[in-house]
Amino acid sequence: MRKTRPIILLATTERWYPTARLGVALTNAGCAVEAVCPSDHPIARTSAVERLHEYDGLMPLRSLRKAIVASEPDFVVPGDDLATRHLHDLYAREQIRRPENGVCKLIERSLGHSAEFSVMFSRARFIKVSSDAGVRVPRTQVVENLDDLRSWIERVGFPTVLKANGTSGGDGVRVVHNVAEAELAFRKLRMPPVAARAIKRAIVDRDTTLLLPALFRQHRTVNAQEFIVGREATSAIMCSEGRVLASVHFEVLNKVRDTGHATVVRRIENKEMASAAEKVAARLKLSGLHGFDFMLESETGNAYLIEINPRATQVGHLSLGPGRDLPAALYQAVAGDFIRPPQPVTQNDSIALFPQEWLRDPSSEFLKSAYHDVPWSEPALVEHCIGKLRLHENRRLTPTKVPPAPALRASTAYAATMAEYKAE
Repeated sequence: MRKTRPIILLATTERWYPTARLGVALTNAGCAVEAVCPSDHPIARTSAVERLHEYDGLMPLRSLRKAIVASEPDFVVPGDDLATRHLHDLYAREQIRRPENGVCKLIERSLGHSAEFSVMFSRARFIKVSSDAGVRVPRTQVVENLDDLRSWIERVGFPTVLKANGTSGGDGVRVVHNVAEAELAFRKLRMPPVAARAIKRAIVDRDTTLLLPALFRQHRTVNAQEFIVGREATSAIMCSEGRVLASVHFEVLNKVRDTGHATVVRRIENKEMASAAEKVAARLKLSGLHGFDFMLESETGNAYLIEINPRATQVGHLSLGPGRDLPAALYQAVAGDFIRPPQPVTQNDSIALFPQEWLRDPSSEFLKSAYHDVPWSEPALVEHCIGKLRLHENRRLTPTKVPPAPALRASTAYAATMAEYKAE
């Protein structure tokens, strides 16, 4: 008997709000959403998720497999890099232990051809594959020691970018401007995780990913990449077996920090970015949700592809019309049914991501001039964001910073915040 709605399993190791937003968008597109995630994940505050499965950082592959068996999903979507790594590792383990079961087929159907999994987390190799596919990329190479670094500097000069494999969110990226700065950054990026931090994460967060590298003193691979003077941009795609079904492209207007994630973006149409995404998707036989980061060169406007995000990104939930609605495209790919995407959520090309820009600066002008992407249809999620802001940032919410929706005027968190504001 055919399922009435395709089941999508969101897999995440982080308590990241964009995963909750994606769950809501997938539900709105017609999917049944389940999630394997850490306890107290924001998605639990939404009306989207039908069932939650526990993610156990001490036994991640076991918890993922258990969630897959229990939910019997049609598609699995990783919400962060570590979740993607876990799915790759689960595929490899299942290939050895149970090659005929459906777990491996599900992972390939959801992520793409398994032969290309190793490319996703090797920055230099990804750039080489993209270049071979005819995509414009900056010069990039693995730097194994200080001699390699000095040789690179002699050829390429400053500024230059150093990036460590196995990192995300800008944590393993340094832009350096002189030899001393470059050598210090190289040493720090290459260092194994600090044992105390790894043990703390294992005990408190039940996350063992840093434990073995720390105990066995495994050094990270560091890459040097040519610095492109220009503006940052990003693309997100939904694809199936190497064919792009929907895509959105943005210029980055604001970020949480210099090498961190975007908080405000501006929608653009860029043929070179779209072409690059299509070429890479075809070359790597990608399926599912993926993101690409670019630099738009100031002098020429040329789009340089600098890296891939092999998972859902923070703009993936946005419904921006036909061909620009990733959740709708995912539904169509899995269900085989055509649906008419809803009207774009905004005609304003500038979008302030919630709660990212608000957390960065509650007085940001972008919260007024851009479309502020607040999920008013999910009041519990908004209240959770407000609570986190007040608890961790010790900041204030004013009426001009986040305009109240009628459904939230009587909410406990909103009322408490406004009472605190008036008391000042």
